Amino acid sequence: MKLKKSLPMLALLFLTGGAMSAQNRLIIEVDKESNTISRHIYGHFSEHLGRCIYGGYWVGEDSPTPNTRGIRNDVVEALKEIEIPNLRWPGGCFADEYHWMDGIGPRDKRPKMINTHWGGVVEDNSFGTHEFLDLCEQLGAEPYISANVGSGTVEEMSKWVEYVTFDGESPMANLRRQNGRNKPWKVRFWGIGNESWGCGGNMEPDYYANLFRHYATFARNYGDNRVYKIACGANGGDYNWTETVMRQAGRHMHGLSLHYYTVPKDWNDKGSATSFDEAEYFTTIQKTLYMDELITRHGAIMDRFDPQKRVGLIIDEWGTWYNVEPGTNPGFLYQQNSLRDAIVAGINLNIFNNHSDRVQMANLAQTVNVLQSVILTDGEKMLRTPTYWVYYLYKAHQDATRLPVSLTCNKYRLGNREIDAVSVSASKDRNGKIHVTLVNADPNNEQQISAQLIGAAVKRVTGQLLTSAKINDYNTFDHPDKVKVTNFKGASLKNGNLSVVLPTKSVVMLELE
Repeated sequence: MKLKKSLPMLALLFLTGGAMSAQNRLIIEVDKESNTISRHIYGHFSEHLGRCIYGGYWVGEDSPTPNTRGIRNDVVEALKEIEIPNLRWPGGCFADEYHWMDGIGPRDKRPKMINTHWGGVVEDNSFGTHEFLDLCEQLGAEPYISANVGSGTVEEMSKWVEYVTFDGESPMANLRRQNGRNKPWKVRFWGIGNESWGCGGNMEPDYYANLFRHYATFARNYGDNRVYKIACGANGGDYNWTETVMRQAGRHMHGLSLHYYTVPKDWNDKGSATSFDEAEYFTTIQKTLYMDELITRHGAIMDRFDPQKRVGLIIDEWGTWYNVEPGTNPGFLYQQNSLRDAIVAGINLNIFNNHSDRVQMANLAQTVNVLQSVILTDGEKMLRTPTYWVYYLYKAHQDATRLPVSLTCNKYRLGNREIDAVSVSASKDRNGKIHVTLVNADPNNEQQISAQLIGAAVKRVTGQLLTSAKINDYNTFDHPDKVKVTNFKGASLKNGNLSVVLPTKSVVMLELE
């Protein structure tokens, strides 16, 4: 009798893929459209650090590498493919030792300086304000400039805003014209200091809050340019910083930053970008999931002072940070980029999408040749990293309407540790197409997902997939396409319900019509 009862249950488990698939249940509420997922969540960050600017973007007008006014054509075209919405510059720690007037005028007359933060190399200032804003125009991206608060002055910052954005008669506007730019640029996003709790001045939060108010007063609006003032926010879980700065300066800002890096081991030995075991992989994913708690808790503090969510949470530095590649300058932060990094990127972008009522911008660190870059270069060679392809898949979410999702999923277990195996976010674009991005962090088990779409009659599903044979697979200049997007055939529709089989260690984007 017991055996007879067991057989139907065994059959049911077999037909449904076992208990695992029964736990992976997804509900997408298409009839409950929410806020817009700002395209600026898909922003990037480029600092004067290592080979990010020099050799990454900038090769000079006389370079054999094809360029437009000294800016690499291949890098620009690759970034345009992922529809880069904004670019943060010149730092980072470098921003608080950068004096912008050293980077304008004839290049052969610009003073040289030492980059004390990153490698002690000579910075010749050949890439300055005009070059950066030319880059942004070539990319079709909005510039995000970080002003020097740590070693600069209010006057210096105020004159920079005037130089860039004022169309009238003034010493700064006339100096811009003298340097070859007649019309002003539109530059909305201005960061008032960077990591002021650390490399930007080792300040206490109450001191910085007052300093921000002082600087922000003189970041003027000229013509129809409206400055979006971004205050320096917390380092990771420093909730006191957010509390103090919001209380004392919240009404003077439009955005508040947050920095958090995923470091698998510790700051003295961060681990290798490519040589790691499953335990280190698990720790990396576990640590990157902390981003959700950070946004939730910092957001709750911001809600008390700003219940209308007028102030955006700006996560303008995030990503993985490993030991540098062997044989490279330790101050250049050059690291490879594996499928693990793609998994990290997909999870974080899903988190940002799901918190997009508060998260208004995010900037991956850093775009080219530094940390979790989307592009690597070597002389005239260029490749797209696995992380690049995540941005390629997720670009469909830019300025789309967020759809609420509810997910009950399996756990990815290793020893006595467990985390959610699946991450998801969804949106509907202006043409009515629904996009769902899914990540399976489990490197050992595929995930069968049963999804219900409430309020939508969906008739067609297509998809794209990013995965590889091993979790530490990566692209090289000899094999630049080892990890790349392919068509996905693991999704089907039946009676309006969606079934998905996510391969192990994968990122998937589905389009439903």
